[in-house]
Amino acid sequence: MKQPVGVILAGGQATRMGGGDKGRLRLGGRSLLSRVIERTAPQVAALALNANGDLARFSDIGLPVLPDPVAGFPGPLAGVLAGMDWAASQGADHVVTVAADTPFLPEDLVPRLLLAAESGAPIVLASSTVEGRETRHPTFGLWSVGLRDALRAALERGERKVGLWAEQQGAVLARFPSGPVDPFFNINTPEDLARAEEQVER
Repeated sequence: MKQPVGVILAGGQATRMGGGDKGRLRLGGRSLLSRVIERTAPQVAALALNANGDLARFSDIGLPVLPDPVAGFPGPLAGVLAGMDWAASQGADHVVTVAADTPFLPEDLVPRLLLAAESGAPIVLASSTVEGRETRHPTFGLWSVGLRDALRAALERGERKVGLWAEQQGAVLARFPSGPVDPFFNINTPEDLARAEEQVER
């Protein structure tokens, strides 16, 4: 399998953080987005950002910025489709998606996703065990570009649930070990940001 390209999903409206770009929040003196880029870029052949609104506000990060191809903020599935379309334009067979608000994401994310994809599954989603319970992380996945027409049709029908649509396509899981810091910890609220600061300070 060719090395996949990657897309950082930052197309949401961050309502629980009061709006704005969550990726611009500072953690340990650096933006969440810079931390996500640092961990993701070495694992993929090329990297882009999925975002909406005035795309020029991201001109400083040096990545292609991909708006949702479906209007109305339909959620992460639209970002996955934006990534698939971009991957196809790059000649890639797969795209890896990550969330912009997860500063501790695994530095071996892509190798583990690729290993699980050897089963032939068109989609691989990440999962980890948190407090004894397995949790899927559907915004962290490896997606076959060959599914983009099916995904476009699903979005036009109103499908919004990433995990449900992925299951319907035969997704499998790549299981990640839990450590002292949950690698998929995502920042949705000011309280989450405070908790992440505690982890950075350790």
